[in-house]
Amino acid sequence: MRTLLLLRHAKSSHADEGISDHDRPLTRRGRRDAARIGRLLDEIDLIPEAIIASTSQRTLETAELVVEACDAGARIESDERLYLASRRVIVRVLQGARAQARCVMIVGHNPGLEELVTSLTGQSEHLSTATLTQIDLSIDSWADLRDGTRGRLKQMWRARDLDGD
Repeated sequence: MRTLLLLRHAKSSHADEGISDHDRPLTRRGRRDAARIGRLLDEIDLIPEAIIASTSQRTLETAELVVEACDAGARIESDERLYLASRRVIVRVLQGARAQARCVMIVGHNPGLEELVTSLTGQSEHLSTATLTQIDLSIDSWADLRDGTRGRLKQMWRARDLDGD
């Protein structure tokens, strides 16, 4: 059994038109929401052993704030393939995840994350910014994950619905 956590990056800024999409930073709300997700993970003791994030500024900031808030010991790996990745690309990235990691978090973008949730669970869910999903997968190794693997959507949390500062 493996646990997959999919986290859409937190709210990012569109204020500076001179900044590329890849380099957009989080807004104040985005930073607050990312920390809320991290505190949630700490409270429910669901700490990822591996975290793989897109190389965009907003996903890396989100991942860093989550790790800081939940005191995860995992080092954040960035993978350029995750920037605006399709569900199939996300699966390929996951197939290369550390074999010993039972719980892996991907921090990425829509529509790929939403498509992956649907593909793995058969449930169509909208992932607004700073939404976290927990999917349980009956696989022995990340290398066994396929695009058609069926899992169970165990839980979904939206940062905006969580208590916090």
